Amino acid sequence: MTTAQYRRIVLKLSGEALSGDQGYGIEPQVIQSIAAQVREVAELGVEVAVVVGGGNIWRGKVGSEMGMDRATADYMGMLATIMNSLALQDSLEKGGIPTRVQTSIEMRQVAEPYIRRKAIRHLEKKRVVIFAAGTGNPYFSTDTTAALRAAEIEAEVILMAKNNVDGVYSDDPKMNKEAEKYTEISYMQMLNKGLGVMDSTASSLCMDNDIKLIVFSIMEKGNIKRVVQGEPIGTMIRGNK
Repeated sequence: MTTAQYRRIVLKLSGEALSGDQGYGIEPQVIQSIAAQVREVAELGVEVAVVVGGGNIWRGKVGSEMGMDRATADYMGMLATIMNSLALQDSLEKGGIPTRVQTSIEMRQVAEPYIRRKAIRHLEKKRVVIFAAGTGNPYFSTDTTAALRAAEIEAEVILMAKNNVDGVYSDDPKMNKEAEKYTEISYMQMLNKGLGVMDSTASSLCMDNDIKLIVFSIMEKGNIKRVVQGEPIGTMIRGNK
């Protein structure tokens, strides 16, 4: 059996990845498949933290564009990430993986408040930790949350699982058949080319703290394990050159 290449990872899931083909809400079969893939990684001895978006339920930016106060719309988006996190926790624990949800917005009846040292202790005990409610602040994306939490818990890599693309391309591969897929690119190149993989705040955090980012497709079962074992799928982003 191939050993894992990383000791501690942050898995970044978009909310849309949980909705399957329906495009909204939570698709049980999809979340069960993701939970099974996370279990494969956990069984390798890898410490796994997860950040889940909320776009399958609510997007703060859309609410803002509709005329809603931006902060209010973003807080609603944070609540959507908590719903997704609890659903993922349920699937993981039904699969025998001990899991804790920590939220940046305190709601002790359903989850622990985010405490860095406690999160690290959970990871050391081989519990999957799901970070919900973003950073707890409006105007910050869940991409930024993933970068911030990865830096705080000293994760070696962020695995950005996509449901609509299998890596980073020079252009939208659905619109431009000539788009080039990158196997490796630096954060600075990504920012200069305006590739839109993650927002500039998240990119800067990763670049400044030397955190690798791997963008790959989650639609093929077993891909999370393959990435953790070092198979060259998707796109690796690192460095600042």
